[in-house]
Amino acid sequence: MRPLLACAIVLALTACAQPEQRVQTGMDQQAIIAKLGPPKETYDLPNGGKRLMWPTQPMGSTTTAVDLDAKGNAISVRQVLQENEFYRAEVNKWTRNDVMVAFGRPFETAYFKRMDREVWSYRYMENNINHMIFNFYFDPQGVLRQTQKQPDPKFDPSQRNKF
Repeated sequence: MRPLLACAIVLALTACAQPEQRVQTGMDQQAIIAKLGPPKETYDLPNGGKRLMWPTQPMGSTTTAVDLDAKGNAISVRQVLQENEFYRAEVNKWTRNDVMVAFGRPFETAYFKRMDREVWSYRYMENNINHMIFNFYFDPQGVLRQTQKQPDPKFDPSQRNKF
């Protein structure tokens, strides 16, 4: 009975592992897909490799990204919807494409006519505590001009009945 219980505990703990914890660098694309399923988004990288993404948006707050080299082996595995990743975005330099490749499709887009800005929004968890939204503002040419973070109104008790 004890070996059966031990197996059940190991299986339960493995199931709780975050997707990025189930993939190691060096794994090939087939092994990664066997563990995580087919990616929902795929982007070409400048080095001839690919970025595979498993987002939980629009309601979730994580996106697992696996970067593959040109041979199809994992060179990087991480959760990209977090502040240290967002702050890599370079205002006045990055474009819509750079943001798309870095973070995947936003959960929401909007256009602010008076500012003449398109805004892409991504849900994330700040310090694994606060539900937040990170916004990227693009000019009409698609260049990143501003970023902003804000509390996610979906988790604001005063806004509960509005969503």
